[in-house]
Amino acid sequence: MARIELDLAHAYGRNPQQDSDYALLPLKMTFNDGGAYALLGPSGCGKTTLLNIMSGLVTPSRGTVRFDGKDMTQATPQQRNIAQVFQFPVIYDTMTVFDNLAFPLRNRNVPKEQINQRVGEIAEMLELSGQLNQRAAGLAADAKQKISLGRGLVRPDVSAVLFDEPLTVIDPHLKWQLRRKLKQIHHELKLTLIYVTHDQIEALTFAQQVVVMTRGRAVQMGSAADLFERPSHTFVGHFIGSPGMNFLPGEVVMDVLHVAGHKLALPAGRSMPDGNVKLGIRPEYVQIAAAQSPGALPMKVSQIQDVGTHVILTATAASQMVKARLPSNAAQHAVGNTVWLQVLGAHSCIYRNEEIVP
Repeated sequence: MARIELDLAHAYGRNPQQDSDYALLPLKMTFNDGGAYALLGPSGCGKTTLLNIMSGLVTPSRGTVRFDGKDMTQATPQQRNIAQVFQFPVIYDTMTVFDNLAFPLRNRNVPKEQINQRVGEIAEMLELSGQLNQRAAGLAADAKQKISLGRGLVRPDVSAVLFDEPLTVIDPHLKWQLRRKLKQIHHELKLTLIYVTHDQIEALTFAQQVVVMTRGRAVQMGSAADLFERPSHTFVGHFIGSPGMNFLPGEVVMDVLHVAGHKLALPAGRSMPDGNVKLGIRPEYVQIAAAQSPGALPMKVSQIQDVGTHVILTATAASQMVKARLPSNAAQHAVGNTVWLQVLGAHSCIYRNEEIVP
């Protein structure tokens, strides 16, 4: 395994002049030895480009890639000793499951006894032990992708294992099982795993640290709790959570927040310069408050969605919308009624120029 340090930018075209010319804007990032990471973001945000730069399939147009302090920017994938698992299974259909899993080890002249032992361990972890003598051609797509995962994991000496949306072809009811298996394998083998996905559930349940990306930028790296509680950028607040974070544009004047036509005093001991801001709060932390409560806004209920375990209440004020995730008994509030919603409190975040105000 290796500690991977990135200090780079990348553009596929020559002479990039503006941000939109870059596939990856300048970034500095470190993946520690033995960690489980996810690169999370919408399609086209630069996740796969970043993964391919780490593996050596793409050379960054600017900057360096270091493994354990050694500059590997121009090194081949083989020299980096990287294993990569792609979106669609890459296996040999004419070989048995055993031979597919053993192939990377045989190429490196590993002794037969060690091959048998290692293949047996990985097959058991991926629940392929009963299929080792079957030809890969006759297997279902999920079993083929398990083989592809196993080939990435079978080498114990790799610097890192990189996964590029490996569960795309897997049936939804099997994805949870495979995510659980990958987490178990990481715990047992202590490999450095870096996982690309656009699915926040995959990222947050698998990784210890998640890198959220948008438009070629890595806007935040943190744990699931960090991304949920304190999104450092408004994009993270929008992208993480269902529903995403509420954002209310406002203005701070002498430590009073003006929002949706009302004045909300900042919490005691908190002060910030005057200017335009956005107030952010998760639907999970919006509560129904008594009239005139500090930090609360009067809003008109526009929609109530009862999803069984809770309701999603949507309310508006001065063209601004807030969603609240509330207990099921909140369904008693009728559309058109006015409710006071607590939007400023301990869990609120304030943003200026899309970045969180410390």
